[in-house]
Amino acid sequence: MKNLTYSFNEKVAVVTGGASGIGFQITKSFLEAGAKVSVWDYSEQALNHAKAELSAYSERLHLTKVDVGNRESCAQAVASTPWPIDILVNNAGITRDKSFAKMTGEDWDAVINTNLTGLFNVTKALTEKFNQTSTNKRIINISSVVALYGNFGQTNYVASKAGVIGMTKTWGKELARKGFTVNAIAPGFIKTQMTQAMPKEVLEQMASKVPSNRMGETEDIANAVLFLSSEQAAYINGTVISVDGGLTI
Repeated sequence: MKNLTYSFNEKVAVVTGGASGIGFQITKSFLEAGAKVSVWDYSEQALNHAKAELSAYSERLHLTKVDVGNRESCAQAVASTPWPIDILVNNAGITRDKSFAKMTGEDWDAVINTNLTGLFNVTKALTEKFNQTSTNKRIINISSVVALYGNFGQTNYVASKAGVIGMTKTWGKELARKGFTVNAIAPGFIKTQMTQAMPKEVLEQMASKVPSNRMGETEDIANAVLFLSSEQAAYINGTVISVDGGLTI
């Protein structure tokens, strides 16, 4: 059985939070498929690491430090992005986990500002940067399975990711006539550097909750992003794809 492959030659993607974790794998997968990629990330350390790791693609890679929660920072990033874009992947996100009783207003504001307002800021700022001649413009928003069923200690994060789903469906209706499809991906338990630092017994407990009996790989999310970005996915709009091994069944 031949694996499905994509060609994104002559395509340009912006990936927020694209210098580490799931975002880094999305960036790498687009580059491997021939795309030019502009990485927007808040961490200078992560940007430097991504630049070194992806040096083979330097001619097709643009990296810039961006605070997605700050509209002026987003405007500056748009001005520095060297190409008209075809694909936007809103991946940037943070957590400030605490029970509702212990969660502060600052914890709430920080997560909502990055995960929800930040997604609005980025998409709004980039609207005119999209390739105006394209009828295959793509926006993929990274939500989370917890937006579908809630999660203890994550009032702020769950609210932000549920909001992402609502925005996705609304933009799918509003922007389709302009040549866009807008979809969301809801990752489940995914192996990243952050999760790999957890105790082994915690990781095993997490994996045991998944019908597929394993945690996902960052490639699982990147593969879904590339599919939704492709011309083969042209009639998929306003939907949420759970990439979770069956966790939400």
